[in-house]
Amino acid sequence: MDEQRDVYTVDEALAHVGFGKFQYLVLTYAGLGWVAEAMEILILSFVGPAVKSEWGLSSTQESLISTVVFAGLVVGAYSWGIISDNFGRRKGFLGVAIVTAGAGLLSSFSPNYISLVTLRCLVGVGLGSGHVFLSWFLEFVPVSNRGKWMVVFSAFWTLGSISEAALAWIVMPRLNWRWLLALSSVPSFVVLVFLGVSPESPRYLCTKGRTTDALHVLDNMAQLNGTKLPNGMLVSNKTAWDEEFATPEHVHLLTSNINKTAEAKSGFLSFLLLFSSRLIRTTFLLSILLFGNSFAYYAIVLFVSELSSAEKTCSSTLLLSDNVQNSSLYIDSFITSLAEVPGLLLSAILVDRAGRKLSISIIFTLAFIFLLPLVISRSNILRTSLLFGARMCAMGTFTISLIYASELYPTSMRSTGTGSANAMGRIGGMVCPFVAIAVVEGCHTRAAIIVLEGVIVISVISVLLIPFETRGQELSDIVEAVPNSKQVTVGE
Repeated sequence: MDEQRDVYTVDEALAHVGFGKFQYLVLTYAGLGWVAEAMEILILSFVGPAVKSEWGLSSTQESLISTVVFAGLVVGAYSWGIISDNFGRRKGFLGVAIVTAGAGLLSSFSPNYISLVTLRCLVGVGLGSGHVFLSWFLEFVPVSNRGKWMVVFSAFWTLGSISEAALAWIVMPRLNWRWLLALSSVPSFVVLVFLGVSPESPRYLCTKGRTTDALHVLDNMAQLNGTKLPNGMLVSNKTAWDEEFATPEHVHLLTSNINKTAEAKSGFLSFLLLFSSRLIRTTFLLSILLFGNSFAYYAIVLFVSELSSAEKTCSSTLLLSDNVQNSSLYIDSFITSLAEVPGLLLSAILVDRAGRKLSISIIFTLAFIFLLPLVISRSNILRTSLLFGARMCAMGTFTISLIYASELYPTSMRSTGTGSANAMGRIGGMVCPFVAIAVVEGCHTRAAIIVLEGVIVISVISVLLIPFETRGQELSDIVEAVPNSKQVTVGE
């Protein structure tokens, strides 16, 4: 029993060391990856109309420029998640660092439509690694204030979207879409430059049995933060360390011996575990939630872009096509992107107070209320104001949902699980451009709003049905289920 008291886990080390300079550096690097993803995705609302006007594209061809990016994101989310869980978080950064940077820059030189669509699809594949930055930063944050700092991390997405709107405002009226594509790839190149100095996640290292390497990272963290590690020996998991004391009522989904799990599992097995009897419900419901979040967020973004310069819904796309250099479009897009700031504040207030599930439900309900008057609204000012409020809420739910998704799965399959759910979310984004753009051009905005409201309702139902809350819970390396209980708990 004395030996028990002389060991500590990564969570206990993080709590002892606290949040300091080391985490600020990790936050900056992870946030830069998030900025790169946001800029490359939000650029679609500016490039599509410009390319359509220059090359005489149809509405379907314009929509495809956005859709192929999300198709690439689906492939990338699965692929980079599996790579990250099996070869390290830093390997997952290669998606944004190399694929996105290279394809993003090359797309600015596209000689024709086919080459542009192909390169933007490759950009999407690279961007599929964006969720790895979220998982990586999450694994450095003490449990006591994890919700708050994850919202701060999400602010980098807002920074990226605002930066892209500002960049479009400056570049598009003076130069063209090629310059916008080239300049938007700069953050991805910066991620590549600093890849070599980014530390590996100590939690990931522990799941691979590399406790010495994990201890080295934690020791550097303590020194930079001006603190010390706890006395004793770092262990991968106390459940594994104290297996002889385990009570029989705890049934482990994953084997309690983390080292053996790391040695035995493959990327394909970690993917299959998502659909095991213990996890399939969570995987299914989380996928619906992320699909709804992504669909709602990008639908609102596209509606703002399509309607901001129009006096009537039916003429908005035509105006965008004929007057793509009109700077008022970029000013309006910049202003509406600022809606994400109060969205982040709202999520920061609720996430640790109300919990993940209730916070998502409350903010989604507010989005539903903001969108409902658009079914009958004919006022441009009211429509813009309501979409501002809806985008604020969409950012809030998107932020908390990504935090929630990354907390639900154990370390050994966190990126795979988050990537799988994220991939489903990207399918929502892939479908969205066809719905939003085609419906606006067809003068059926009312129908589009009704569909969007339906997606929100389904999303709220799905999050309420997910069987457990992660607020205040330590991140787990294993998942436990307590028999004869409806509440599935995350094992320590």
